[in-house]
Amino acid sequence: MNGENTRKERAGSYRGFELLPVHLYVLIHLKKAGVDYAKMIGKISGLPLELITDAIDDLLEIGLIERDPGSAVKRSKARFKKAFEVHKHHTYYRLSREGELFVRSIDEKWLKRYFDRLISNGWTVVKALAESRDVNEAGRKVSIDGETLEELRVLRFVTEKGRKTEFFRRLWESSGFKAR
Repeated sequence: MNGENTRKERAGSYRGFELLPVHLYVLIHLKKAGVDYAKMIGKISGLPLELITDAIDDLLEIGLIERDPGSAVKRSKARFKKAFEVHKHHTYYRLSREGELFVRSIDEKWLKRYFDRLISNGWTVVKALAESRDVNEAGRKVSIDGETLEELRVLRFVTEKGRKTEFFRRLWESSGFKAR
């Protein structure tokens, strides 16, 4: 499969499967980490383990990630590990070849379409949120109505009090942008 096929699909979907921000985060995380396990992905992102494991199951099912075979992981393969080599006590995951190609096809244009499909005026709202301390400051830059705010909460981009979540910061920065 080449990158062209993934570009022709609607942003936010892969072979008809709608990708949520948590799916996108897991893919981008595995691209940077090489291999990692669910508990660590959850710890770094600040998301509940159940949400991460559900996302991993979805991504396994559609073939974007795969289980990493073997009984040990070297640091050259798991870039976030501190030890030179560790024995596996968890199930490690990595991007499949299809996953590599898909993640490679994600660029700013794709992300704009993705966020615009996700929420109303999505790219503008998400960019304003990334450049702000919280949703109140972002609301001074761009109109954020109650429905959009609720959607940002459901997506785990902001807390109940309107602060940006660690998950949102990591998703935004791992996408190649700098958050405030």
